[in-house]
Amino acid sequence: MLKIGSPLMLIALAVGLSISLVQALTQIQEITLTFVPKILVIFVAMIFLMPFMLATLISFTQGLADRIVGLGA
Repeated sequence: MLKIGSPLMLIALAVGLSISLVQALTQIQEITLTFVPKILVIFVAMIFLMPFMLATLISFTQGLADRIVGLGA
């Protein structure tokens, strides 16, 4: 789960920090200003990272199935 989730979490962290910095510098304290860009960036990142996430899940599932088959032999 760390291997799959950490890239998205790091992207969300970077976007959140940059938006917080902009808010602190400009004194704009709008709540929706933090959520909307973060949601959009995470959605775009999910689209680009989906092949990596699927390949990781497939290899994990195949390894798990191989271990289960190995226990029965």
